[in-house]
Amino acid sequence: MMTDLLSLSLKLQRINILDFQLQHTDPKSNARAGLITTDHGQVETPIFMPVGTAGSVKAVHITELKNDIKAQIILGNTYHLYLRPGLEILRQAGGMHKFTSWDKPLLTDSGGFQVFSLAENRKLTEEGALFQSHIDGSRHFFTPENVIDIQRIIGADIIMAFDECTPGTADYTYAKKSLELTERWLDRCVTRFRETECPYGYSQTLFPIVQGCVYPDLRRRAAENVAAKEAEGNAIGGLAVGEPTEKMYEMIELVNEILPKDKPRYLMGVGTPANILEAIERGVDMFDCIIPTHNGRNGQVFTKNGIMNMRNERWKNDFSPLDENGTSFVDSLYSKAYLRHLFNTKEILGLQIASIHNLAFYLQLMREAREHIIAGDFSIWKNDTIENVMRRL
Repeated sequence: MMTDLLSLSLKLQRINILDFQLQHTDPKSNARAGLITTDHGQVETPIFMPVGTAGSVKAVHITELKNDIKAQIILGNTYHLYLRPGLEILRQAGGMHKFTSWDKPLLTDSGGFQVFSLAENRKLTEEGALFQSHIDGSRHFFTPENVIDIQRIIGADIIMAFDECTPGTADYTYAKKSLELTERWLDRCVTRFRETECPYGYSQTLFPIVQGCVYPDLRRRAAENVAAKEAEGNAIGGLAVGEPTEKMYEMIELVNEILPKDKPRYLMGVGTPANILEAIERGVDMFDCIIPTHNGRNGQVFTKNGIMNMRNERWKNDFSPLDENGTSFVDSLYSKAYLRHLFNTKEILGLQIASIHNLAFYLQLMREAREHIIAGDFSIWKNDTIENVMRRL
């Protein structure tokens, strides 16, 4: 009897499972500084989330993420984690936090984007998505319900609704049909989420996703539908998938006029430092993207003064620190010439150094953005910063 009462009490305490405090708004733009609170800790916004697709931020240790890069929240992917290591291993481990030794907040994408971009021979029906694994060709079926169940087992603090991500070049008829399916799937995701609990005893929250491609009326309809769900946070998906950059910014502005101001807004899969700062100015709070790690592994290093290609001849005998303004230990420990040598000799250490540096740069950029939002001069700082950081060195 006492056990049942305690269980009921815990359920009641966890009705408000994610708290968002909007702390400051820039007086000359829609940029915001806030604080998200989850059962695994707090996240200051605006924030960038390093991408740990298959349970690992490539080439980066957890200790480096926490202590050097100072990541506050990271991202995993339902599609990849479902395939490998699989749900039984994750369940036995006690969820993704324990499996990876990451004890801070975690977000999982629903896998919708991967189903529609990586998987082979996919077939969409009203019920869900039938697809073949890109690994071994095995056949699988994702539904809104089992995607929620999978994310419950993964155990992320923030989980995403299952959606169809249309390409940025989709015609209106296809985009409308896709949005209608995504909206019906969202209703089923919400129902399943309310019927289930996290198996590990802590809270999870569900973010709906605004789709609609590049069509203003579809985006407006999608945003209104998502806002009506009264979720504890909302995501903007289907951007940076082939549409012109200015069209992306236009859709962000339109959607953020509708999404509630007292809930965090997450722009999925975006982007370059310039993309992120422009989106912050338009009222976005959360970001993820593979650019800092993927581009880093290919020799591209972001700095306050511009972008370096570490394979270039110009760094051959430049023995100055990798980044005099950098915040990571790698920035002062290694020289530009040494990093160039590592890339030219295909040493794994080069991939690690560049990945750690780029993630630390992105997180420092978020901290500076937050400081300037609070100071009230974000827009002036943003314009100068974009001009500098996107310059090719």
